[in-house]
Parts: sequence; structure tokens; C-alpha cells
Amino acid sequence: MRSEKLTLREARKLTLNNLLLSNSHSSESKNDLYRIIEKLGYVQIDTISVVERAHKHILWTRFPNYRNEMLDELIDKDKKVFEFWDHAASYMPMSHYRYTLPRKEMYRKKYKDWEKQNKKILNYAVDRITREGPLQSRDFEESKKRGLWWDWKPAKEALEFLFHTGRLSAKARRNFQKVYDLTERVIPASIDTSTPTDAEMSRHLITKAIDSHGFASEKEITYLRHHNSKSTRRLLNELLEESSIVPIEIEETGSGVNYTYPDNLSSLDTLKEPGSLHILSPFDNLVIQRKRLSRLFGFDYVIECYVPAHKRKYGYYCLPVLDGTKFIGRLDAKADRKSGVLNVIRFFPEESVKINNTIKRRLEKKLKELAVFSGCSSVNLKPD
Repeated sequence: MRSEKLTLREARKLTLNNLLLSNSHSSESKNDLYRIIEKLGYVQIDTISVVERAHKHILWTRFPNYRNEMLDELIDKDKKVFEFWDHAASYMPMSHYRYTLPRKEMYRKKYKDWEKQNKKILNYAVDRITREGPLQSRDFEESKKRGLWWDWKPAKEALEFLFHTGRLSAKARRNFQKVYDLTERVIPASIDTSTPTDAEMSRHLITKAIDSHGFASEKEITYLRHHNSKSTRRLLNELLEESSIVPIEIEETGSGVNYTYPDNLSSLDTLKEPGSLHILSPFDNLVIQRKRLSRLFGFDYVIECYVPAHKRKYGYYCLPVLDGTKFIGRLDAKADRKSGVLNVIRFFPEESVKINNTIKRRLEKKLKELAVFSGCSSVNLKPD
């Protein structure tokens, strides 16, 4: 089948619309927040809170009225969202639950010897949660005082093993620490908990990638899921033959074949022209696949908090700045919540971008919004 051709601008517009970054949104309700999570497929969780936690930042970017209690209710009360591992630790729609089961089985097989060696502590953790209800790892610290042979560290390892193998689930987070409960008490009875076949898993990966990004290459579809490569390739060929998906090539990128839905191509002319300015989280769904980001936007990004200080070019926690369909720079920032100041240590414009007064005003406005979101009342923009 001959590939359709998309211009680079069309490709950017398609992916930004699908990732809900085309324009500002007026979402207000908890259900709106759920639909955002459902559309993105996952929202990454990360421990770093230099500006704000990754999942909060990602959601706020698309939902300026975001409030923590909305997400808490979707997880703990409504049970529409759950926590597990996607690209990394993530929040996902509950309908994706069964597609986490293959990873849980692989995890169990990988650590089967550890499981045999730690049966007592594993059984102890499950027994306590069964009897007492949801617990955090810190609830096991007192065990040491009672003279038992286990302490906090093996208990924490046991809880995480039980979480990654599916016997326990995260009912919620308190002070960013997981609250563990029996999976059967967390996952609604209406949710399909059967293990997907290889073909079902591949269909899920294809659908999730195209739904969230607008189009994807085979490598992007099986990103971190290389064990599904053969099955995914077979299904892609089947979907091409029945015209459920179409191949596309993006001009100027040399990216090879990507796949999308026919409807995406027919609706290209009606898509919103992205015009918003966004200060993105380093863990945003647009940013996280670095090769795709570079290919589509010519933006080479590295989060440098994991880089030794003397090797950093842009600072510890550098935030990408997207204006419309172009990345115009990155800024190193830190929220000092005690003093109520969002400190912008430095802004680094892209070499190809001229920062005029209009862009400056828009960036300053967005920084004020980011400050409020991150628990600050003002911005300190340090001069170069």
C-alpha cells in the first residue's frame, strides 16, 4: 500500500491535537479530567517536585482547573483510574488494567527466586493488609520494635514485589507514598481481569499509540514492549489489508513509515491550529519519547537532573517551552514554596527563534500561571 504524505506542519498539528496541546481548554469537571487521562493513555508519576509533581503538571497543562482531589476521587472513590507501570510509574484508565497483567507475570518470573526466599515476609504483608485494611510501608516500621526479624526495608521490598506482581494494588497515595490494598478490593468487579492474548495486547498498543499521538511508527508502538514486536507487526499488516489503518510518511523527517487512522487524514483540515504557549513537564507525553520529539520538532531535549552538575548545559530541572507548533526554548526553574516565589534561574531560547515582545508577554503570563499552580504567588525572573 502506498504511503500518504504529510507535511511536517500537518504532522505536528495532528499530534498536538491528539495530545490535547492545540489550545487552552475550559475543562472544569472531574469527568473532564478522566477523559484527558483516557485520551493520553497514561500520565507519568515522578518523585521530583522542583516545580511540581510530573502527573500534576501534565494534567494542569491540559486542564488549568486541575485540583488534586479530583484525581484522588477518580482513583480511590470512583475507581476509574489506577496506578501501575506504563512508560514508567503512571496513572492509567481502569479499562487498561488487563493489559498490565503480562508485565506482572514477567516480573514474577524474573524474581521467582527472590519470591521463594521471602515467602514469610510476603505472607506477613498480605495477612496484615487482609486483616487491617489498606496500609503504607511506614505502617510496617513498628514491626522492628516488637522484636520481629524483619524491619522496614524488607517489608517495603515485599510490598513492592506484591504490587508489581499484582497481588496488591495502590488504593491511593498519601504524602506521595502508596497505600497498598488487596487487588480484589481495588479493581472493580466489572473490569475484565483476563490476561490478553498476544494479538489483543498488540491491538491495545497500536490503538493507544495512535489515539494519543495521532500516528506512530512500529518502533514507537512497541516502545518498551519489544516482546510484542512480532505480534504487533503481524497485526499491523492485517489492519493495513482491511484498511483500518493507513501508512503515512512525514516530509522532511526521514522517519520512514508511520501508521494512523483514515479518519485522522480526512479531518486534518478541520483540526485546530495550535496557538497556545505551554511550559511543559520534562515527563510530558509529548516530550518523553526523545527521538520522536527530535524528529518531529527538531528539539533535542535531555532532563539534566540525572546529569552530573558540571556537565549540565541548561540546569537541574529544565522545562521545555512550546509555542504553537514550535519549541521556542527551555527554562530552568525552581519553586520556593516557603517564600512563595517561582525562581526562573535562566531562560534558554532556541537558536532559530527570535524572542520578540509578544512572545515575552505570553511567556511571562504563563509563568505567573505556573507559579500559582506550583504553590507560589510571584515569579522571580533572573536576568541573564
